[in-house]
Amino acid sequence: MIDLKQGAELVRYAHAMHRAGWVANHDGNLSVRVGEDRYLASPTARSKADLTLDSLIVVDGEGTVLVGRSRPFGEWPLHRRCYRERPDVSAVVHAHPPHAAAFACAGLELPGVFIPEAVVSLGARVPTTRFAVPQGEPGADPLDEVLGAHDAFLLASHGALAVGTCLEQAYCRLELVEHLARIAAAAVPLGGVRPLPPEAVADLLERRRRAGLGPESRPAPSAPLRPADPPTSPSGGGPDRWSLAPAPSAWSGGPGVRSEATCGAVYGAAPGNAPEAAGHGGSPGAADRDLSDLVRREIARVLGRG
Repeated sequence: MIDLKQGAELVRYAHAMHRAGWVANHDGNLSVRVGEDRYLASPTARSKADLTLDSLIVVDGEGTVLVGRSRPFGEWPLHRRCYRERPDVSAVVHAHPPHAAAFACAGLELPGVFIPEAVVSLGARVPTTRFAVPQGEPGADPLDEVLGAHDAFLLASHGALAVGTCLEQAYCRLELVEHLARIAAAAVPLGGVRPLPPEAVADLLERRRRAGLGPESRPAPSAPLRPADPPTSPSGGGPDRWSLAPAPSAWSGGPGVRSEATCGAVYGAAPGNAPEAAGHGGSPGAADRDLSDLVRREIARVLGRG
């Protein structure tokens, strides 16, 4: 039996992904932990625009279908790796948002997190994984290098993935990654985005730490991760600019911070903050604008501005 509330939420975010233009054909997948080794998930070979409660499936960690008539998606090992390596993760959202995917497919990573409020949600970096065909366990291996310190990242030559304590949190994180990618791309003709002053970044990260956020507040990963080198400014760009620079061939998890401590504490505690109230059943574009407003309001609250 599929829980109606959880099922309706997954369907709602699948539809929001399609309206936002993050997926085409049968692209993208969503899942949420619903019990011990039990996960509610979108099925394979189904447009996210056509997803219904009846089409959802429940699988165990091995991808065996326990409830439902459809098959699991081929990228299930990516989700399984997130759940196994991060006990705090209860939802995974993967899609191909065009601007974020453009960075990933060009072999680039985002030029840091260059908006102060976004540092609160995503940390100082949105890393890019090394390339692997997203099939089976080998396809999930690059995630081990970023999961320990990051909640959202680009998948080389593929797309983007975000995790969270609930579907809303994971979706909002992925939305913010795409928003940053759009801004970074738009800034290129203007000379590229400016990096935040190091002292400002340090202050933002300290505020997050004091709020109980970041990797120090989550369970340790199953294997130690070595620090990654920070992204560097490309030659000729000057010390006060970031522009597009190739990502390293492989990334290892490094200093970073997660955003909200719990979904309920940050996004879903008040009835007015529920996804329905945010407009996910409304006209195309309204859901995304309202979610962006919600993210900004809650980030401001964490920073003490709200």
